Amino acid sequence: MLAERRHQLILRALRSGGPAAVTDLSEQLGVSPATIRRDLVRLEEEGLLTRVHGGAVVEEGDQPFAEVAEVRVAEKDAIAAKAASLVEDGQSVLLDIGTTAYRLARQLHGRRLTVITSNLVVFEELVDDEGIDLVLLGGMVRREYRSLVGFLTEDNLRQLHADWLFLGTSGIRPGGQVMDTTVVEVPVKRAMIKAADRVVLLADRAKFPGTGMAKVCGPEDLDMVVTNAPVEAVTRASLEEARVEVVEAGKVQA
Repeated sequence: MLAERRHQLILRALRSGGPAAVTDLSEQLGVSPATIRRDLVRLEEEGLLTRVHGGAVVEEGDQPFAEVAEVRVAEKDAIAAKAASLVEDGQSVLLDIGTTAYRLARQLHGRRLTVITSNLVVFEELVDDEGIDLVLLGGMVRREYRSLVGFLTEDNLRQLHADWLFLGTSGIRPGGQVMDTTVVEVPVKRAMIKAADRVVLLADRAKFPGTGMAKVCGPEDLDMVVTNAPVEAVTRASLEEARVEVVEAGKVQA
């Protein structure tokens, strides 16, 4: 693999999943840890990341939807399949922004549902499915991340109700707090939580702890977390104390 392509993939991994260890990047890209270390030195010299002990981080901020959509697709699909199995025909579903919500939308084809979303990619995925009543929230368009935000979006949500909300996140703190990297998305997420009977957080392994400076909600606002990996003990204890069910995608529940 050419160094330039390797650098692109390293930056994508860091932007979508937060801090990453040299060993993880080495396994993902199929090269030696020494090669990854040289790559990180070069990328730091170019001002594209910051090296930390054992790995590297990039500055938080918006990442283009197309970039994030290419990362950990199989893991997101496992989470999406489990989430889709929770929903019964005839119910209403709120889908948050983000790539895991998009993977969930792909699992809903052929169902008799109402889907409400501020996610333009979800809208595009479901717009031709005549069995689904599709509600697109109004608002200002964030072109790079394909979402709608602002007071119009929040006002729309105050007039709606959903049986389920499937919520995305950029990170979950050990205390169970749900975080986001983009302040402008937070009021919309909070309005979604208020509009739904049941709130399900979709979080792949990279979201523990992930990234994010803005708090969306605490664990008390969640009903369930669907993930694809074991949740570390402190975070699991915080979630269980708040009576949040933790479901590992692909595992049979007792």
